[in-house]
Amino acid sequence: MTTLKIGNKAPVFKGLCTGKGDADLSKLKGKKVVLYFYPKDSTPGCTTEGQNFRDLHKEFMKEKVVIFGLSRESLKSHENFKTNQSFPFDLISDPEEKICKLYDVIKEKSMYGRKYMGIERSTFLIDEKGKLAHEWRKVKVKGHAQEVLDAVKSLN
Repeated sequence: MTTLKIGNKAPVFKGLCTGKGDADLSKLKGKKVVLYFYPKDSTPGCTTEGQNFRDLHKEFMKEKVVIFGLSRESLKSHENFKTNQSFPFDLISDPEEKICKLYDVIKEKSMYGRKYMGIERSTFLIDEKGKLAHEWRKVKVKGHAQEVLDAVKSLN
């Protein structure tokens, strides 16, 4: 488990993603990065969250931001989800939870009285120098993408 602190260097990640084949934070110096973690492809909350980032994508592009969504789902599942929702950004597949653990988003959850380990909806904003500029934990989907965009704009 990594201890994240605003202003410190963000944990460097590399993972398989839709479209390009891999996402590598070390190759994104000079760009802002939004990395949002979500529990599962094609579920109501995760779909809405992705759609909200999709709908604001042009605004994020104006701010020179690269967006990645990340869950433990397979690359095939991500490709279908991305295509079905017309996401203009890539989704990272992390089935072994390597990136999830770097960002400490695997938490105990409960559904119908059953406890299990899963992704806590979280978002991280990394600045052009590779430093963690902002983090959101236990994200509520409504208004979140706009809140992230506002934080991006405040960095300028």
